[in-house]
Amino acid sequence: MSPNYMRSFSEGCLRPPTVIGQFHTLFFGSVRMFFLGVLGFAVYGNEALHFSCDPDKREVNLFCYNQFRPITPQVFWALQLVIVLVPGAFFHLYAACKSIEQEDILQESFYTGFYIFSVFLRITLEAVAFWLQIQLFGFKVNAIYMCDVGALEKKFITRCMVPEHFEKTIFLIAMYTFTVITAALCIAEIFEISCRRLGILKTQ
Repeated sequence: MSPNYMRSFSEGCLRPPTVIGQFHTLFFGSVRMFFLGVLGFAVYGNEALHFSCDPDKREVNLFCYNQFRPITPQVFWALQLVIVLVPGAFFHLYAACKSIEQEDILQESFYTGFYIFSVFLRITLEAVAFWLQIQLFGFKVNAIYMCDVGALEKKFITRCMVPEHFEKTIFLIAMYTFTVITAALCIAEIFEISCRRLGILKTQ
């Protein structure tokens, strides 16, 4: 791919054709990624090391932690961020290859429909991620986790201490909030596009 295509692609990703889309990129790229990258590591970075069960044995701690966290929240949210970016990136790659200017996206019906479809995909992926997050993590992190260690020699339930459970609950709620905000921005972006197509708002 030529440098011009790469430049058009990067400009399209960083500067979508709508005002709300640009705000979504700013919010998504700076606030959400910073929150996950910096604060997420601070909250979840040492969780596995401080997760302890009774009896406090390494194999029991590891077994119960894997049961408690089938996937670590940082990995889940990082995958969510990457996957949600894919529809928009695919559209802007298509626009770069076709040499479509950003101001033309809202003028041509086909390009507008394609762009709206990519926004709908982002909303769908955010909704799926929201549902998966509920299934995996719930809305609250309890201080005590009851672990079934029946797969280890003896059949019994053991108590495990979850470190910094209150901080994790706050962080969990924050990530739910970010998902709702980004989905709402996508819906508002579709509304803005509709208003521009109807002439209610002036096209940039």
